[in-house]
Amino acid sequence: MFNILLAIVVSASIDSTMLMIGDQTDMHLSVTHEADEQVQWPVFGESLQDGIEIVERSAIDTTTLPDGRLRIHQDLKLTSFKDSLFAIRPIAVVSGEDTFRTDPMALNVVQPFELDTTLAITDIKDIENAPIYWWGIIRWILIVLLCCGLISLGFWLWRKYDSYRKREQEETVDPELLRPADEVALEKLDEIKAQKIWKDGKVKEYQTELTDVVREYISRRFGVQSTEKTSDETLKELKPLLVESQKSKVESIEEGKALYERLKKMLQTADLVKFAKWHTTPDENEQSLTTAYDFVRGTTPTQPSPEGREEDAPQA
Repeated sequence: MFNILLAIVVSASIDSTMLMIGDQTDMHLSVTHEADEQVQWPVFGESLQDGIEIVERSAIDTTTLPDGRLRIHQDLKLTSFKDSLFAIRPIAVVSGEDTFRTDPMALNVVQPFELDTTLAITDIKDIENAPIYWWGIIRWILIVLLCCGLISLGFWLWRKYDSYRKREQEETVDPELLRPADEVALEKLDEIKAQKIWKDGKVKEYQTELTDVVREYISRRFGVQSTEKTSDETLKELKPLLVESQKSKVESIEEGKALYERLKKMLQTADLVKFAKWHTTPDENEQSLTTAYDFVRGTTPTQPSPEGREEDAPQA
């Protein structure tokens, strides 16, 4: 159905002219006009007219036709809940001062069953109590108990695993870490003193073993990770800790400083041997060992006096 006037074509069609109450059908509305003409599209509310409701409306779509004209299109989904034959009024589209209307249409909405109006109106039934759903209650109780059991089992397994892990860690701890740092260091120095491998020309190995013992002792005694630092980094971090630890053990701060300077010289000598191929004299090797002994003994928290260590310095 369409009207033609001044090259503007307005059309409207409906998919089904007969509906059961509550059913839906689509109405298709379109306008074709020249590209330079302005068209005011109708605005629809919640109903098309009294008794006919608009359930859904599509977006307004504009298409350019092969001849250059424009075609505007929109779909409306209609429904009705009233048993009646509706005359759908023409839909108006405005362009300038002119109004264009679609042809009228008919929509027949029918009731699919007969209503017995002779029956008397009855009261609403009383509220009935629903039976208790025992199986549902028991099922939820079982689910809660199962969840609690799984949580308890998980916690028990975690405790067992944590206990096993701690026990395994304790078993794998280096036994030397369970002994006093000075005791371990002095024992290793005794071994180095007994071997005196520098006399066999193994000066670099001797200096490396000697400084490794001292660095391990510093790491355990002062908390300075000396094995991972250079000599300069170790000395810089150790100096304030060393002076503080010696305040109650030496007669003056100068003695603590002197111990620090001797350690500094020992580490520097070892670096020269290891990295610069420095050749040390027997006296220098003996002095490095003496410094290592004095440093460990001079920084031990409680001064032990084990048997067999009366000598403060190795003999040549």
